[in-house]
Amino acid sequence: MARINLNYANLGPDQFERLIVSLCMKILGVGVQGFAKGPDGGCDVKFIGTAQHYPSDKNRWSGTMIIQAKHTNRFCSSCSDKKFYSEKSSHTVIGEEIPRIKKLRAAKQLDYYMLFTNRRLSATANTKITEYISKQCEIPVESISLCGLEKLDMYFNHFPEAVHHAGLDFVVDFVDSPLIVRTQELAEIIEALAQLKEKGGQVLPDDSPVIRAPYKEKNELNQLSQEYEKEWRRIYLKEEVFIRNFLAAPENTRFIKMYISTTEDFQFKIIAKRKDYHSFDALVESLMDVLFNRDSVLAQSGHRSLTRALLFYMYWNCDIGKKVDNTEEAEDAASNETLTS
Repeated sequence: MARINLNYANLGPDQFERLIVSLCMKILGVGVQGFAKGPDGGCDVKFIGTAQHYPSDKNRWSGTMIIQAKHTNRFCSSCSDKKFYSEKSSHTVIGEEIPRIKKLRAAKQLDYYMLFTNRRLSATANTKITEYISKQCEIPVESISLCGLEKLDMYFNHFPEAVHHAGLDFVVDFVDSPLIVRTQELAEIIEALAQLKEKGGQVLPDDSPVIRAPYKEKNELNQLSQEYEKEWRRIYLKEEVFIRNFLAAPENTRFIKMYISTTEDFQFKIIAKRKDYHSFDALVESLMDVLFNRDSVLAQSGHRSLTRALLFYMYWNCDIGKKVDNTEEAEDAASNETLTS
């Protein structure tokens, strides 16, 4: 069976909760009680008994299990984000749940605690958050389970029927997808550029010649409107040298690899989806919306402009978009020469 991909961010909170209830019925048992608001406004799932498959068939939890679902519409969100968890703040997703968990624990209405979220959960974050909840609420570490995006994907590929039973088949991505790209590597480049700017740092200039296609011809070939390209160039051309020198610096070799990987990903997506947009302007803006909606790093106010500047650099440097014939012919000739040598 083909691996399924779930678009959790396209769900609403109620739909995500329904999905988690359906999954819990598979791993815990059909006696799972669905989400219902308590007197304190909290919304939990409860299971009392012996779990069918959790944490394993041979070592199953037995007692009262409280399950929570924390959904986000933002793509590529992380459990490491300060709004989700910070040991120094109680005004976070985790921090605001601590008093409720404590209360349930004190009333002997909680033996085990489970939290499901469609955010990325690294091993480091998993350990930190689990130990924090354990310490604050006096629950053994082994009685706490956090399930992030990666584990959710694993569960739903193992129990695909859970999606169907929740009535959410539409969230399974088997069909042609919209313009969706990876953002992690781009986010790392933007963070590094932003840090360098904040420190007032400079990189050594790269004096090697820049070979580009004629800009006007490239714009016409890609159907980039004059109004858009003029504004694009006015705002972001001044960042071109800064970005080029940053990528050329010997100490930034790893960012060059990320840049190449990102531009290749973007270029193939652009080629595949270009026909869906009446102009290159619209495609660029759609791509920007995807980037800002998918990644909390790129969406930060201080990073949005840099992200646009880097996308302009990709276009200006002929790494994305159609190239004029003479550039393509030169590249084809070079490729043929390499193949025949």
